[in-house]
Amino acid sequence: MRFPTKALLLLSAGLFSAGLFAASAWAVPVSFTQLTGLTGGSPAETAVFKADLSSVGLATILSITIRDNSGGLGGATGQFSGFDLDAVKLSTTDCADAACAAGLAGLAVFDFGAGTHFTPGSQRPPADPKLFGTGPTGNTMDNSVARLGAFDGNSTTAIPGADGFISMGDNGILSFNLTSAASTAGLRLYIGEVGNNGEVAASDIQVSSSRIPEPATLVLLGLGIAGLAAGRRRHS
Repeated sequence: MRFPTKALLLLSAGLFSAGLFAASAWAVPVSFTQLTGLTGGSPAETAVFKADLSSVGLATILSITIRDNSGGLGGATGQFSGFDLDAVKLSTTDCADAACAAGLAGLAVFDFGAGTHFTPGSQRPPADPKLFGTGPTGNTMDNSVARLGAFDGNSTTAIPGADGFISMGDNGILSFNLTSAASTAGLRLYIGEVGNNGEVAASDIQVSSSRIPEPATLVLLGLGIAGLAAGRRRHS
């Protein structure tokens, strides 16, 4: 069957949407309660929030996605804009305070390198070259700085001084593909917010039973179909 150019472009857009939908088709939002006390590095002002994943309606999860939804309100400016994530842990231990969560080993299902996908959000002026805790280009997470496996963030915007977290920027997205499926039976998700300034409440956090597609996969798919459309135009 020969598709008109317009149809090919629509098909390309549709496949992109389908790929993104496949990643979120079995995703569900989770709600958090704040634990008592604070933890972190120095200053130690990380608030810890807990979500009970045993009631999300999924037998297992394979990915976690955090989307900043602060709308430019709250928190700091420049490289520290948006949700400042200290740590993320999964555990079957039910903690009541921040110190307990900080002491958890957590399930060994996170790959904070290849398994992490980051889309930086915007900075509030004055802007810096990149967000704090990100790689050289600002489009990846630098876990040597962020250290998301530990609640060890220094709650400060001073340089030097700030350490142990990543700032996502306004509307930034951080996704984690787990190395193996985690059963939700008795499972808790712990998130650390540097500064305890309400940014967890201004975020959209979801867990999913499917993996987040590699960004390169969707890009290559789109380029292939766009090339097919271009060829169709040349031969029309």
